[in-house]
Amino acid sequence: MTQVQRQNLTVSLSVQTIRKAKVLAAKRSTSISGLVAEQIEALVNDDDAYEKAHKEALALMKRGFHLGGEHRISRDELHER
Repeated sequence: MTQVQRQNLTVSLSVQTIRKAKVLAAKRSTSISGLVAEQIEALVNDDDAYEKAHKEALALMKRGFHLGGEHRISRDELHER
């Protein structure tokens, strides 16, 4: 298994938020640092998944869809006035 290199990050929060975060972390048997890391990793993963889906959707639209059938009339004929 590959070891993931980690780096510390400093965050400033209100006293009230820190107090609530300590309680939440204790309920989840983790630390505030663990809570923050988990949430940031989830955000990054969600964004990566969105970007991948977005690129795939654009590629599909660029390629187009063939829904069957035949073109019996040209576009110009269809739009003649």
